[in-house]
Amino acid sequence: MHKTARLFDIRVAVFLLIPAVGVVAAPSDAASDSRRAAVSESRLGPADEVNGLKRAASATSSTLSAFDAATWDDVDLGLIDRKVFSLALTSAASAVEGGEAEPATLTVIDFSRPSTSRRMWVYDLRSRELLFEEHVAHGRNSGHNLTNAFSNEPESHKSSLGLYRAAEGYVGKHGYSLRLDGLEAGFNDRARERAIVIHGAEYVNAKTAQAQGRLGRSLGCPAVRREIAGELIDAIKGGGLVFAYYPDPAWLNASTYLN
Repeated sequence: MHKTARLFDIRVAVFLLIPAVGVVAAPSDAASDSRRAAVSESRLGPADEVNGLKRAASATSSTLSAFDAATWDDVDLGLIDRKVFSLALTSAASAVEGGEAEPATLTVIDFSRPSTSRRMWVYDLRSRELLFEEHVAHGRNSGHNLTNAFSNEPESHKSSLGLYRAAEGYVGKHGYSLRLDGLEAGFNDRARERAIVIHGAEYVNAKTAQAQGRLGRSLGCPAVRREIAGELIDAIKGGGLVFAYYPDPAWLNASTYLN
């Protein structure tokens, strides 16, 4: 009687244990996929690695092609001097190659032109098209209608030259504005400290400029028309590059982005 009961208990225990063991031992689909992927990766040979490097190089080459001036030959660049545009492309390419920027836009300011003329251009680097061609103000101590003096010093109320990276938009005393990070040591790298930003201003007005012989001036900021400030800022914020030009020998010879 007792032997029969023990045999029955053993059979029941084995019957209950088998499904449990099966559940534990059976690999899940996800685990199987993971193991197959690991095995597949372990089988990658030198040829696969070379192909991966080639794809990465191709992507980099495609990005940098936007900075080849020849690819813009058939593009309507506006009234910009193509030599200045070419310098801007060279400067921007240096920043990209150095891993300092991945810009979707390139903004060029030519301070060698009078403030009464349009001297700010924004280009879409992906579609290769001109987005804006605008008036832009310079610092009150940089000159009247024409500029002739630049500075990186706080309280100088002068414009700065060189390459900037457009950072974040914010709302300040001038309304919606855009902070800039100066990339060129000794020329514009104190832009944040000086609160050099792009913002809209009533004094950037073509009619007023014609009447008084110059645009209104800022404390060093590249101010633009209030009517287009928001749209322009949204187009270039978050990584666009801004190139401020003037044929200043000291900057042209020392800029690490141009040499």
